[in-house]
Amino acid sequence: MNRIIHKRGCKTKVFSAPFLYGVIVAFTGTLQAVMYMLSVWSANTELPSFSQLTSDKKTDVLVVGGGIAGLLCAYMLKTHGVDCILLEADRICRGVTQNTTAKITVQHGFLYDKLLKRFGKEKAQMYLRANERALQTYRALCGKIACDFEEKDNIVYTVKNRQAAERELRALEKLGVTATFEETLPVPIAIAGAVRVQHQAQFNPLKFLARIAKDLEIYEQTKVFEIRENRAYTAHGTVAAKQFIIATHFPILNKYGGYFLKLYQERSYALALENGPQIDGMYVDEAPKGMSFRNYGDYLLIGGGDHRTGKPGGNYGELRRFAKVHYPACAEAYVWATQDCMSLDGVPYIGQYSKTLPHVYVATGFHKWGMTSSMAAAEILCDMVLGKENDCAPVFSPSRNMLTVQLAVNGGTFLTSILTPTKKRCPHLGCALKWNPTEHTWDCPCHGSRFKEDGKLIENPATDDLKK
Repeated sequence: MNRIIHKRGCKTKVFSAPFLYGVIVAFTGTLQAVMYMLSVWSANTELPSFSQLTSDKKTDVLVVGGGIAGLLCAYMLKTHGVDCILLEADRICRGVTQNTTAKITVQHGFLYDKLLKRFGKEKAQMYLRANERALQTYRALCGKIACDFEEKDNIVYTVKNRQAAERELRALEKLGVTATFEETLPVPIAIAGAVRVQHQAQFNPLKFLARIAKDLEIYEQTKVFEIRENRAYTAHGTVAAKQFIIATHFPILNKYGGYFLKLYQERSYALALENGPQIDGMYVDEAPKGMSFRNYGDYLLIGGGDHRTGKPGGNYGELRRFAKVHYPACAEAYVWATQDCMSLDGVPYIGQYSKTLPHVYVATGFHKWGMTSSMAAAEILCDMVLGKENDCAPVFSPSRNMLTVQLAVNGGTFLTSILTPTKKRCPHLGCALKWNPTEHTWDCPCHGSRFKEDGKLIENPATDDLKK
């Protein structure tokens, strides 16, 4: 086990981690160590490992992607007696899943007021019902798995817009959810109002998934580079399947579904502070660039610093400045970042990949609520694979109307980036890459692909390293 020494100001913290992603030195002529650290989950959880695919296989359903969405899909299918194989390009849970703040809730920002206005009551009720079922399924499964599952209230707050909080409260009440209005919170932020929903949950996702994955047929270090005529192709074998589920965070089949226009990605950051105060709940700002708070044991987890991938943002610095002012006695134990796929309207894309691929399904665009949405996706897609009607599926349809302002923004970003002269181009669709001085990476502002300084791929939708 590696010993890592982390110095900040006059404090020195020595702690252990299973491994260290890397230390990159040098920033504008100044010696500076940038540590790509593990999240509090990764540093304290051992995941099972699986062998690489080395021969041709045949199955009923092939799941591509070994994050929480793919693992839950495979698990649900197996519990229904469906023969299923899962392929993961790296290691399971090595991507976004390990970097979550792990909140399980039906309350996803101030969303329900928007859903009622955009889709009407029936579809807003579908969204709520799918997430309520997901929460109930977690309760049942986590009752049998030691994963630090705790029931907690979820509170969404606003620092400026009291009327938005009041509208969200009315929307929840209209949909039958018991919610309350809050004037103050046990976190150091002055709010205009907040909406509390009781009996939500938080957990350690990797402890949970380590058990979920244990009995599944999984092949790691097995990247799918093509799906053609009911067969997936990898470097060391093929998998023939009747149906496919693409759960690769950002969908990998570029020719279908128009996901390069329907999705964009955002980065966000988190700190785990030792011996932080117990705040007895999960708190999140409704604003896109706001902050979130929750406890995990003796740690206080603070999230924020959000920005579109490839664009400037608050990053770690925003959180560290906040912590220095409000929690000066709390030592920084873990620091990590994550990346989220954002849909055009705040609702994930769960269902048939495209109208021309009837045997292929997708789960993506979880909009920073991947824990609950992944379970909802697994239940919906399992029903679809089995040929059963799911009464929540219509609101998540990937082929729904996408004429939104965000679609125009995504299109404009793409055109601007394509026309920007630079040698560093993303191999996904050719966008100009931007240097990220905070994380020392090359980031794509169009679709969120990221690369290490040496060109090695970190985040999809790109599937290849940068050319030398």
